[in-house]
Amino acid sequence: TVILDNNEKVTGVKVTPRNIFILDEDAQQNVIRGLSNFYNTIDFEFWLIVSDRVVDISLYQSQLQLLYNNVSKPKLRKLIMQDINKANLFTSSEYNVVDTEYYILFKEKRLEIVQKKLHNLISGLASAGLQSTQTSNNDLRIVLDNFLNGGETTNFGAVM
Repeated sequence: TVILDNNEKVTGVKVTPRNIFILDEDAQQNVIRGLSNFYNTIDFEFWLIVSDRVVDISLYQSQLQLLYNNVSKPKLRKLIMQDINKANLFTSSEYNVVDTEYYILFKEKRLEIVQKKLHNLISGLASAGLQSTQTSNNDLRIVLDNFLNGGETTNFGAVM
């Protein structure tokens, strides 16, 4: 939680990404209907934030290379080499590997209302088939850095 000068608390939930396009059409429609119902139940001001964060996949690439060196079956080596080549493509100068994060944030003065809103957001997203958790200090720091601090990392203490 971030506490503002006027004692309002800014917090929310981080939604775990889910690719619904790999689901069958009925399952996709169920998730979309669930999200529509969920958004229609929110009766307070909120911010929906989507943030891309660059990810270092060098450890993953090293693990693939070790696996490739330890496998002797030609078919497995071919599959691993395809993954290595794909990872190398993503780390070339024209691509960035990013992790997309989704947040629903709100502000509220009263702590008991904060807890109620958090519960409603998490359970509403769960009923739509999506997992979410309350934002952590690190989550809020990333949002602040990306949107309010020009992408520069902050060096202050705990958010709260």
